[in-house]
Amino acid sequence: MTTRRDFFRLATETATLALLSTSSLSAEQDIQPHATTYGKQRGMPLLDLQQRFVDLRFGMFLHFNMATFQDREWGDPTSSPELFHPTALDTDQWAAAAKSANMTWGCLTTRHHDGFCIWPTKTRGTSVRQTSHQTDVVRAYVNSFRAAGLRVGLYYSILSLRDDIRHFNITPDKIQLVKDQLTELFTSYGEIDVLITDGWNAPWSRITYEEMPFREIYGQVTSMQPNCLIADLNASQYPSDGLYYSDIKAFEQNAGQKVPQQSDLPAISCVTITPEWFWKQRDINGELKPTTTVIDEWLVPLNRRHCTLILNAPPTREGRLAPNVVSRLAEIGRAWNHPEPSAKIDEHTVITTPNLATGKPIHASSYPEGVGPDEANDGSFQSSWYLDGGLTAGWLEVDLLKERGFNVVSLVEPVGGEDNYQQSRIRNYRFEYWNGVNWITLVEGGSPTPTTIHSIARVTARRVRLSVEGSHDMPHIADIGVYDEPS
Repeated sequence: MTTRRDFFRLATETATLALLSTSSLSAEQDIQPHATTYGKQRGMPLLDLQQRFVDLRFGMFLHFNMATFQDREWGDPTSSPELFHPTALDTDQWAAAAKSANMTWGCLTTRHHDGFCIWPTKTRGTSVRQTSHQTDVVRAYVNSFRAAGLRVGLYYSILSLRDDIRHFNITPDKIQLVKDQLTELFTSYGEIDVLITDGWNAPWSRITYEEMPFREIYGQVTSMQPNCLIADLNASQYPSDGLYYSDIKAFEQNAGQKVPQQSDLPAISCVTITPEWFWKQRDINGELKPTTTVIDEWLVPLNRRHCTLILNAPPTREGRLAPNVVSRLAEIGRAWNHPEPSAKIDEHTVITTPNLATGKPIHASSYPEGVGPDEANDGSFQSSWYLDGGLTAGWLEVDLLKERGFNVVSLVEPVGGEDNYQQSRIRNYRFEYWNGVNWITLVEGGSPTPTTIHSIARVTARRVRLSVEGSHDMPHIADIGVYDEPS
């Protein structure tokens, strides 16, 4: 019999421990969102915004920050602000190079993991304001790209080593710093199409969505700019076929995160034309990604999967793109041009709130020795509950500890986790809630997709049950989700 340990050697244990420790996910404690909540108010319907983004097809990522001047991938958080000193900043050249490649938009690293801000923030954060030149790189970038007819995105790292914004070190003051800096970015620089966040719930930062409250920050950004999409680089932590804490599913291709062949989510894939994200002095004569690789292996097949490619072209210490990068981008543009819109995408539920089921008391109809129903609500998608050997039907039941309102339920089946689990083992499933007298069906279906998320009419209940009937013995459930999403 296949054991759980044999089945899932993919477990990312540090991420699970981080989630459980900071969220206080225990049977005695309840997940509560922070006091401030926001609705999902949009200027345009979310599906239309996602389609507009997918139709962009090809963009330029601009990793330009303190690390540029240090031949590093993460800037030294103890370095003097004066080290950031582009002597010939030319954002018009960046935009012209993007146009030559037939790109339609750009995204600039306004703050990377060391925490240096390349706009003159009025917050206590370290920025170009503390330099002798005080150049507002964000202002120059947005002006140049808009003047060239290109749309504008921003990158912002939640992790900030300069500000000690780290796992287990988040305070209300640090949360406010992030909010204040985002307020500056989203009220001072015109319309922003997409915000790419990083360092949030990543295995190397471990800052959870509860510590630095995702729902609050998501709502803050969309309240300031209702047509801005949020894409968090969390594909290493969350299923590749679900929109968890992202309006656009973000894959960091350089880190081995691949867009599934049959993906139907609106997505973005990030990769760099140089060997690393930030410019290194050796890159001046270094190898760049071949044009055929960019077009034939990345751009064309990814566009077919509703995915926009964002190709990193890092500026040099002077603040210009190097001649070899400019030449390669123009070569790409001569070889590829696709002005037509992408295929239509389907509507998908976006998860922005904590999972009410995580860490709550849970029971199951059966399970083998060494396996428990808690592996379906432990905050990890790499562990699983499954039925005892030979059984094909059973249930999971979660006690939310008190009556809770919710309007989204989900299940994740670990299809593809191992060679012997390449397709669903579930013939049908059913979600129910206990009304004090009977189990009432919420939603049911046949064989699910690996990640199945259902929006339902909002109900209030304490107990939620997921029943499954297998087409194969030992069907697995990696995660059961119960969410109360703003409507």
